[in-house]
Amino acid sequence: MPAPIRLRELIRTIRTARTQAEEREMIQKECAAIRSSFREEDNTYRCRNVAKLLYMHMLGYPAHFGQLECLKLIASQKFTDKRIGYLGAMLLLDERQDVHLLMTNCIKNDLNHSTQYVQGLALCTLGCMGSSEMCRDLAGEVEKLLKTSNSYLRKKLVPQLVRILKNLIMSGYSPEHDVSGISDPFLQVATNTETSKNVGNAILYETVLTIMDIKSESGLRVLAINILGRFLLNNDKNIRYVALTSLLKTVQTDHNAVQRHRSTIVDCLKDLDVSIKRRAMELSFALVNGNNIRGMMKELLYFLDSCDPEFKADCASGVFLAAEKYAPSKRWHIDTIMRVLTTAGSYVRDDSVPNLIQLITNSVEMHAYTVQRLYKALLDDISQQPLVQVASWCIGEYGDLLVSGQCEEEEPIQVTEDEVLDVLEGLLCPTCLHLRIKKVVSIYGSSIDVELQQRAVEYNALFKKYDHMRPALLERMPIMEKTATNGPTEIVQTNGETEPSVVETKHLPPVTQPANQANDLLDLLGGNDVPVIQTTMPTKPASAGGELLDLLGDLSLSGGPTPAPAPSSQPSFLLDGLTSQPLFNDIATAAIPPMTAYNKNGLKIDFTFERANPNPNVAVITIHASNSADADMTEFVFQAAVPKTFQLQLLSPSSNVVPALNQGTVTQVIRVLNPQKQQLRMRIKLTYTLKGSPVQDLAEVNNFPPQSWQ
Repeated sequence: MPAPIRLRELIRTIRTARTQAEEREMIQKECAAIRSSFREEDNTYRCRNVAKLLYMHMLGYPAHFGQLECLKLIASQKFTDKRIGYLGAMLLLDERQDVHLLMTNCIKNDLNHSTQYVQGLALCTLGCMGSSEMCRDLAGEVEKLLKTSNSYLRKKLVPQLVRILKNLIMSGYSPEHDVSGISDPFLQVATNTETSKNVGNAILYETVLTIMDIKSESGLRVLAINILGRFLLNNDKNIRYVALTSLLKTVQTDHNAVQRHRSTIVDCLKDLDVSIKRRAMELSFALVNGNNIRGMMKELLYFLDSCDPEFKADCASGVFLAAEKYAPSKRWHIDTIMRVLTTAGSYVRDDSVPNLIQLITNSVEMHAYTVQRLYKALLDDISQQPLVQVASWCIGEYGDLLVSGQCEEEEPIQVTEDEVLDVLEGLLCPTCLHLRIKKVVSIYGSSIDVELQQRAVEYNALFKKYDHMRPALLERMPIMEKTATNGPTEIVQTNGETEPSVVETKHLPPVTQPANQANDLLDLLGGNDVPVIQTTMPTKPASAGGELLDLLGDLSLSGGPTPAPAPSSQPSFLLDGLTSQPLFNDIATAAIPPMTAYNKNGLKIDFTFERANPNPNVAVITIHASNSADADMTEFVFQAAVPKTFQLQLLSPSSNVVPALNQGTVTQVIRVLNPQKQQLRMRIKLTYTLKGSPVQDLAEVNNFPPQSWQ
């Protein structure tokens, strides 16, 4: 197809026409050529054809068939194409055209363009043909451009914004803009808005945002803040949250206006909603000044006493900063900081202790008063570590003032040197006892008695790696339930004493521990398809030195049925599987081949199998862990999980150290109940430390021999 003529040639040709009919004939012929070019999707000459079409439109001839071509030019990457495309859109499109709806996204992209001239084209088009819906959709992009320092864009923005506002004001009422009986909600006056409906509150909020975003006079800004103050009294927590967030943004510029609503803001600290309480706390600290410091600190300290732990750190930090900035006196400052330490000492910042010590040091006239107050605080509570640190330092520095009773700020107390030393010794005793217990337990870590050695290793791990779980694990033992055996008599163990009793035919229900405790202790694999591992230790009769050390071993984490104790003259040690006596008296050897379940990074896990008798549904698996690396694997932990159709018991390992260079193995026994005779599948988790680096790995074991589960 030959190249179309240029615009200047078309203008020259049309001007040579002598009659109106001759001009119409030229226009129709050129329009036919342009339509053919559009149908063939000729991108090369689209810009030229649209420009000629716009000239024909200016002469009064129809050019509606070029609307879509204008959109294609706007989407082009060339500036010349965009310029003609936007010009065509402003001339050919209006709100009655469906193509008008497709323009919003194109203008939005070009408002964010990196070239200022493209942004200028988009702004001109928006000001010329932007509808109310389009203006609301693009308000964010226009607002960003308002903040630019580019003089070219600012010159473009001002006339276009005036034109947009004029279009919105002159648009009048339209039924499609009706919202719950209120027409054109963004143009309503705040005083005439019905606040009983949520849409009315939305109008008020938009009015507040408009006032705050423009340079309004002070009276208008006070009106906006008063509207937000009324929002704080609304029953809807979402409206209260919006009001607190907006007030927090404006408090720095209109501090006095927000201060009028201080009591309402403080009342929001008692709200049940966590988000509202946090916003109210932040706004309350922003309202603190030298005039209201005493009253606001009283409310905030009361909030600190009763708030949730998640607020205590931020609240304590805010009190410290406000007291340091606006403290009316040194005594008030010291009293406030001490109140925080006694209330939330565990949540304060790390620099609170040296800052308070510096404050006390610089307040020479308050030394006697401070040391007396801290001494009294130590008598009441020694659980707050920062308070104990400051008090110990002050007693060491100014203890002579405490003993001599030189306090003039309040009635002095009579304290002797021995009483002061008793308090300081009481602070040290918990630490000394802790170290003494660790020393005693460590002695038995190499005992030849495997039971004592195992318990010592467990307690050492409890003191080190799992110290955060020690208080829960060392709680008092629950009352032990009576257990029954299949024999003619049973041995009932109650608080370490044994007594025979008559056999009961009814089986006792298993004692179930919460699953989350087992997860905390063993860090199991988790998942909806894997049950919590049941860990059951053999119950043993009381023996000398055994009651204390049996705490961990006899603790049933999963609530599985506890095996009945068997009367024996010989204690049943935890690692009896290593001796010549069998670990289970009811195991029958079966011809089940062994298998290798894991072999990676020098660690090899082998499984050997036995079948329990008389219950053939129970498979006894013994794991053998060996280490071919050149260093020992310490803190070795083997964990396993099976699907819900199985039940699993995992007994304690023979050791938590796998010797290097295959010089020894660690064994552990697993009992798996498979009543439905399904194929056995197991997920294992291995945790150990090699050369000081912790290692953790997961593996699936699906290749069990058929004899182990059939």
